[in-house]
Amino acid sequence: MQLALFDLDHTLIPFDTGMAWTDFLIGQGVLDDTARQTYLDHCHQYVAGTLDLHAMHRSSVGPLRHVPPPRLAGWLDTFRDQLQTRLPAATRALVASHHQRGDLCAIVTATPRFLARPLAELFGVPHLLATGSATDAAGHLTGEIDGPPCFRAHKIEHVQRWLDGLGHGLASFERSWFYSDSASDLPLLQAVSHPVAVRPDARLRAHALAHGWPVLEPAPDA
Repeated sequence: MQLALFDLDHTLIPFDTGMAWTDFLIGQGVLDDTARQTYLDHCHQYVAGTLDLHAMHRSSVGPLRHVPPPRLAGWLDTFRDQLQTRLPAATRALVASHHQRGDLCAIVTATPRFLARPLAELFGVPHLLATGSATDAAGHLTGEIDGPPCFRAHKIEHVQRWLDGLGHGLASFERSWFYSDSASDLPLLQAVSHPVAVRPDARLRAHALAHGWPVLEPAPDA
């Protein structure tokens, strides 16, 4: 058996899911226009390596704490429909090629699970490892992260826990791939047999070229 793992933002898709969701909520009147700059500030901290993911989660998910779960589910359905035309043909074909070989496929992303789920469905990837969002007794999002975030070195923990549940380990696969755009994913990239840099940031590009890793630059248009 072979394993194919995919990062989401700027890897399978050429944009940030959280920014797309922020724009969606502004369009719904849930957030005002200042929310876009707040989210961008968090993105700049991510690039600089100074991001507090818990603070970012509170900022982007906290405003939903009073939204009834059925209304949120309806918004997510609309959000998924709007994103359907933004999936690049190149990365859809990449995922399909792994499916056709019978590889075990999963998306591994720091994006909140409830936001990443619609995209996993659109790509047809059955397994999603993502950052959990805490809910209260009524099912409302609280703005806090539930458990370890699926971020940086924690991504390996999420992958190992998932594979343990399936009776596998990373070393048990004949070949394993991880596709990512970010140097923050180097721990997991270095743990698979076939690391692949996709639209890489400067640090990851330098590392990939120095170590002979493939570098993909898929076209952004669907």
